[in-house]
Amino acid sequence: MKANLFRIFFLLMGLFLNMSCTIDNIHERGETRYMIGDQEEWAATHFDDRLWKKEINIEGGEIFWARTVIDIKKAPAPLTTYGMQFNSFGEYEVYWDGQLVGRNGNPGKEAVSEPSGRMWAIFAIPKELTTEGKHVLAIRKSLLYYPKHAYGFKIWLHDFEYLVKFPLINTAFMHIFAGAFLLAALYFFFLYLGNKKEYPVLIFGGSCFLFFALIIMEFIRTYIPIHYSQHHIRLEIIGFLTFFIAILVPLYFTLQFPYPKQKNIFIAYLVVLLIVFWVDHTSYDYTAYQLGICMWVFSLGIVLFGIYRKQKGSFIVLLALLLCWLINSITHYDTSLFAGFGVIVLGMFYILSVKTKDQRVAYEKSLLQSTRLRLALLKKNIQPHFIMNSLTSLMDWVEESPKKGVEFIEALAAEFDLLNQIENKTLIPIHQEIALCKTHLEVMEYRKEITYTWEEEGIQEEEEIPPAILHTLLENGVTHCTPLADNRIGFKLLYEEHNTHICYTFLTIAKVRNPLKKIKEGTGIRYIKARLKESYGTNWHFSSEAVSEGWKNKICINR
Repeated sequence: MKANLFRIFFLLMGLFLNMSCTIDNIHERGETRYMIGDQEEWAATHFDDRLWKKEINIEGGEIFWARTVIDIKKAPAPLTTYGMQFNSFGEYEVYWDGQLVGRNGNPGKEAVSEPSGRMWAIFAIPKELTTEGKHVLAIRKSLLYYPKHAYGFKIWLHDFEYLVKFPLINTAFMHIFAGAFLLAALYFFFLYLGNKKEYPVLIFGGSCFLFFALIIMEFIRTYIPIHYSQHHIRLEIIGFLTFFIAILVPLYFTLQFPYPKQKNIFIAYLVVLLIVFWVDHTSYDYTAYQLGICMWVFSLGIVLFGIYRKQKGSFIVLLALLLCWLINSITHYDTSLFAGFGVIVLGMFYILSVKTKDQRVAYEKSLLQSTRLRLALLKKNIQPHFIMNSLTSLMDWVEESPKKGVEFIEALAAEFDLLNQIENKTLIPIHQEIALCKTHLEVMEYRKEITYTWEEEGIQEEEEIPPAILHTLLENGVTHCTPLADNRIGFKLLYEEHNTHICYTFLTIAKVRNPLKKIKEGTGIRYIKARLKESYGTNWHFSSEAVSEGWKNKICINR
């Protein structure tokens, strides 16, 4: 398992490093100058723009121009053509050395026309205009929405075919990556529906789904045109997705590697996240990066404490976090964000697999123990000693009162019949368990000639319980207690229902033979615990103690 996980780590890292490899920069960009207005000659190569400004303030919607010098270091190969990828707000026309090479939207007509154009656009440059040396890029532009973004834009000059293909290839790969996380999210969600107490499974599934949604929102721009006026909506969604991921991942590690005062510490972490989120709310990518750093640092602290406590799987998760840090150090932001999250999710998946394996092994052990104890319990009820005492009592009753003898035989047969019905079941209705107890008391009353009474209070008929655990408590009461002055031993079963758990209190009202004697865990108690563990895992509590009126056993089961 560990070897496979390492292979996945190295394969993933190799893929992302390949994605993140930077290509040769074939140009240098000069200073950009701006001017409000609209004159055709401003596109000319030799126009003197020295009086233009480095920054401008616009009201929104008016035409303005931007000019910058692009120094091409290497001319294109014979069969290739250069292109430009633009990342800019606004609707604009692009001129290269005075020649119009592309249009994105309707500059100057935004107020009277539908929004057109896209945030990211690619334009081809005529091959004869891409010789080595300096060229002039001029942009005729308007910005009706978000006028504060009037100046500043990003361009990437490279082989035109590569500029077109690379985003598609990158998006295809990332969507395969996203599909894997969507399948994982669905699988673990359905797994949680089968056992709604497994919160780590739900959190892991939720993290996978958020990560899937984050990838989709990041790369949706490749195949769905996004106008610059809608760009912030997408960034807002990415910010909220990152915020919730930054909550779920440390919460998952908190459940897997518990630490002291975890509730208070985690609340403090949430406060820090909220501060970071709202203070840098409009910084978008920077905010997401800061949230990722907070998540990484807090998760690292939890995992280091897990290593200190020698908790299984914590060292592998530490390697995943360190690998995430390494990826962040050697790649750019977009790659490190998704590669880093991917590696962390793999670490979470490893921990979940380890815990699931431990639970399965524990369940199999409890099942074997339960089977062994069930057989021991059945043997106890049909052992020669029990049969001999019952038959001896039966002979006496047949001689003294044949009618009572027949009733004794019927009670004995009824108890064996009930035991036979429930021995292979994990849970049985509470009323069937109570019927078994009453039948046993009837048998023992004939054998010991002691009056046994049964009371119950608040019992819910629809509740279920592991078979023969109350029967075992009743047997212990019969064996270890003596009758009261009126030759009576009473048994009382109480049911309590709370918000988070239910409780059964089983009272034996009698004289305890030796109340100060230290309780030893015999076959009966081990059987009860094994049955509870088999049905409820660790979500139960059992106590047994002497009280003033006899003996009290209490079983509480978490909902």
